[in-house]
Amino acid sequence: MTKIYSWNVNGIRAVIKKGLFTPFIEAHQPDILCLQETKAERGQVEIDLPGYHEFWNSATKKGYSGTAIFSREQPLSVSYGYPEAFARRWQFTDSEARDANDEGRIVTAEFERFYVVSVYTPNAKDDLSRLPLRHQHWDPAFLAWCLELQQTKPVVFCGDLNVAHTELDLAHPRPNRGKKGFTDEEREGFQHFVDAGFIDTLRLFKQGNGHYSWWSIRSNAREKNVGWRIDYVLVSPALRAAVVDAAIHADVMGSDHCPVSVTLDEAVLGGLA
Repeated sequence: MTKIYSWNVNGIRAVIKKGLFTPFIEAHQPDILCLQETKAERGQVEIDLPGYHEFWNSATKKGYSGTAIFSREQPLSVSYGYPEAFARRWQFTDSEARDANDEGRIVTAEFERFYVVSVYTPNAKDDLSRLPLRHQHWDPAFLAWCLELQQTKPVVFCGDLNVAHTELDLAHPRPNRGKKGFTDEEREGFQHFVDAGFIDTLRLFKQGNGHYSWWSIRSNAREKNVGWRIDYVLVSPALRAAVVDAAIHADVMGSDHCPVSVTLDEAVLGGLA
């Protein structure tokens, strides 16, 4: 089995300092681990993980955003952000002249049977100042990127997509409608992934609400499970038969997010054309 995990660590140095990162790795033994919001460069972090290859994409702005992929298997290739030729087709600069393509938001690793993409989607912000960037540029560009990769081999993309797709994906949908993470525009962006054939793997195994991956640090929200599902693992249709499990690991502490995962059957993967 191939176990792929994704975790928004909200600062990898903080998780390590709490003594919670290595125990997570030892308990779950991911074959591939995608991280978001690392808020660090590789040289700033002391991690002793023998057997893993590390690939970091840090934001130009220090201590902000950032993604990484840790993998037991050496990827065939790795890319950071969008390639220049691809990025030229899109405009990632928001109203404050911040370029989302300089924020370390994507790492793409190519393996024998599939691509894995770790993504940290821009937050729309409380005042929705980044919603136009999300709706008109980032979401369609990211979908185009995954579809471009899929022309070569299937794709697993995972990370903090900063949106609750449906009313089942947050504890209190009615008062949050129209707010960041639950605007019609953001939900539409996610729906376009589904319409393009990508599969929200958790929903193959878990229905209904109560399955959340992020909780506010206020009002004991995590203890009460008053949360949002904004972290996902989606796969290309060609990988559907290989998906044998998908889960949210709410018991893993260290961040305001918890890890999410998918398990792929190697025997089925071996049969892919």
